[in-house]
Amino acid sequence: MIKPSELQELEKKEAEAAAKLSAGQTERAPIEVREMVEEEKAFRRGVLSIKDLIAPASFQIFSDHIKIGEKFASTIFVITYPRYIRVGWFAPILNLNYTLDIGMFFYPVNSNIVLKQLKNKVGTLEAQIIADAEKGAARDPLRETALRDIEALRDALTQGIEKFFQFALYITFYSESEKELQKLADQIESILGSRLVYSKKVFYQAEQGFNSTLPLGDDELYITFNMNSSPVASSFPFISSELTSDDGILYGINRHNNSLILFDRFSMQNANTVVFATSGAGKSYAIKLEVLRSLMMGTEVIIIDPEYEYKHLSDAVGGTYINISLSSENKVNLFDLPRAIGGDAKPGDVIRSAVITVKGLVRLMLGDLTHEEDSIIDRALLETYAKKDITPDCDLSKVEPPIMQDFQDVLEGMEGGADLSLRLKKYTEGTFAGLLNNPTNVQLDNQLVCFSVRDLEDELRPIAIYTIVNYIWSIVRSEMKRRVLVIDEAWWLMQHEDSAKFIYAMVKRCRKYYLGVTTITQDVADFLNSPYGHAIVTTSALQLLLKQSPAAIDLLQKTFNLTEGEKFLLLECGVGEGIFFAGTKHAAIQIVASYTEDQLITSDPRQLLEIEEAKKEFEASQEENGEGEESSGTQEINIG
Repeated sequence: MIKPSELQELEKKEAEAAAKLSAGQTERAPIEVREMVEEEKAFRRGVLSIKDLIAPASFQIFSDHIKIGEKFASTIFVITYPRYIRVGWFAPILNLNYTLDIGMFFYPVNSNIVLKQLKNKVGTLEAQIIADAEKGAARDPLRETALRDIEALRDALTQGIEKFFQFALYITFYSESEKELQKLADQIESILGSRLVYSKKVFYQAEQGFNSTLPLGDDELYITFNMNSSPVASSFPFISSELTSDDGILYGINRHNNSLILFDRFSMQNANTVVFATSGAGKSYAIKLEVLRSLMMGTEVIIIDPEYEYKHLSDAVGGTYINISLSSENKVNLFDLPRAIGGDAKPGDVIRSAVITVKGLVRLMLGDLTHEEDSIIDRALLETYAKKDITPDCDLSKVEPPIMQDFQDVLEGMEGGADLSLRLKKYTEGTFAGLLNNPTNVQLDNQLVCFSVRDLEDELRPIAIYTIVNYIWSIVRSEMKRRVLVIDEAWWLMQHEDSAKFIYAMVKRCRKYYLGVTTITQDVADFLNSPYGHAIVTTSALQLLLKQSPAAIDLLQKTFNLTEGEKFLLLECGVGEGIFFAGTKHAAIQIVASYTEDQLITSDPRQLLEIEEAKKEFEASQEENGEGEESSGTQEINIG
């Protein structure tokens, strides 16, 4: 599109040519000149510039807002600030999930002019204070406070510690309708007002306000406030969250400012963590790195490993790896009781708690129960414990807990329990008899203990994980230590109400026993759509979100109140990158590991295969060296 200025230039050339023609100075025939001008006009009409691309279709100005194309915009300017203002006060405005244009203008003021004005003000205030004292009037705290502030500012300006500025702050916001625009204006003014920063909307200056926040550096409003450099610096918009503390372990690198994210999960109100990521995003890698570094800090770690991912790490650090399967020699008995739980808890309370827990497992095994069946199972469980002399009057440290066979025998002899006993037989005598029908023979006497359920059928996996978690919970309550429990692929337990309820109850109570629970899942929908899964997220003080799939991102955005920028960060970030939440603070994180750590915790099949091959080569070379030494020794003996 040809611009008015270009058209005027062409018309000027045409007029000059006509003037030359009339003066007899023409170099070309007037028809040729006119044709050239017309052709140049036509050419420039077809030339597209960057202004044509960014210019709105229309621009309409109203008293307190403007309309740019189909969007509405308005501007707010700040008129006054409180006496004290903290660093980062402007962050809530910057973090609003709306499109904002912010203009800040700093006008330096000569210190000599300011000092002269302050000197006059000091004289006025001192005279008023002295006059009040001579009259016997009550002291005025406002004047005395103002005098102290002015004297402190004079000292700072004289010493060059502070500078003086006139500061202007404008915020332009956009919306799809006038109603939404007014609502957003009220929200911004409310946020500013909560920090005693008072503002106003433009009135009959909507165009000037809009122009003042464009990236042109033109302040067409010029509404300033006198401030020294310290409060001006507190308005600086480019801030980032720091998650560095004196204690704790390294979780990763803060991608905002390349600082270290050092954190102690036990310093929060609870030590629970939830981890959400799509497959291959590095969630197990991140947790294994945390486990390795926690072990160096003396923390005991217990892991439920559904896919044999932690075996290499366990072997490297000398941990105990327990494989739970139908044919395995390692057994866990659900009927186990905590030996001591401290406080005022009585044996009767412990037994009732155990009955409730076992009943949850029975529901997983048998499916939905009627009220009558539920009552029968409840009575049968109490009698099963009583059969082993486990009563409210016994010493729990000296009892031998029953097994599933004892429970079935009790059911079989009860009225109405024959059908339930028959349904339990596959767990005591049938295909699944090797899993639950044995006394516990595993011990949590190592700093790292891993339970593997990889070799279990999908039908048995939730039951096994439920049993293992219950056993761990009993041990945790028996002896208080600093521990971390990692439940990988926790969505298995969220599929069933009883197991989800049990995990939620443990997450809620574990703080009292110095335990932190880490739940890891890649199936975000199954986890968060469960009411207990959602409650686990809100109960956990730490959250780690890595790369997400488009199908789950909207649910995560709603749950964690993510901004649009954070949403796209989780969709586009690489492996080992995401957002780390610690209470109310959060920052973009990049998980980093040293070469040695990477060799211990990697889940990449190619790396694991290379490590195994290198191990075999090393063992083969050791055997060859051993045989050589043995033969050499034999020769020496023969010669001697």
